[in-house]
Amino acid sequence: MDRIPILKMGKFLLVTIQVDMYDRLALNLESDLVQAISNSGARGVLIDISALSIVDSFMGRILGNIGSMARIMDAETVVVGMQPAIAITLVELGLELKGVYTALNVERGMQLLKDIIGPEAETTEDDYSTE
Repeated sequence: MDRIPILKMGKFLLVTIQVDMYDRLALNLESDLVQAISNSGARGVLIDISALSIVDSFMGRILGNIGSMARIMDAETVVVGMQPAIAITLVELGLELKGVYTALNVERGMQLLKDIIGPEAETTEDDYSTE
């Protein structure tokens, strides 16, 4: 697999990582997400990492980069589903994930994005598609 699917849900992009990440896949995800934000005008990005059992320093930096790039493009980023071992690893590595919000699960992450974005988060039927 060379690409992680990016789904458009209203004003948000949803990414569910279901495979072990390797460096090239992480870089492709970073590039694809920035392009998807630009093409769709998305105001929020939700990244579900609940299936990941390991996040190394490179992947941690990629998540932080995605948050920073999204913010520059007027979108907020929420990472959900972080396993306790991953949180411990990120802290031990000194990675703060600046510009990235976190939530326990997808439902809470979507609500957090809606709270951050406000009334702009309202969607129409045309806002749903697959990238």
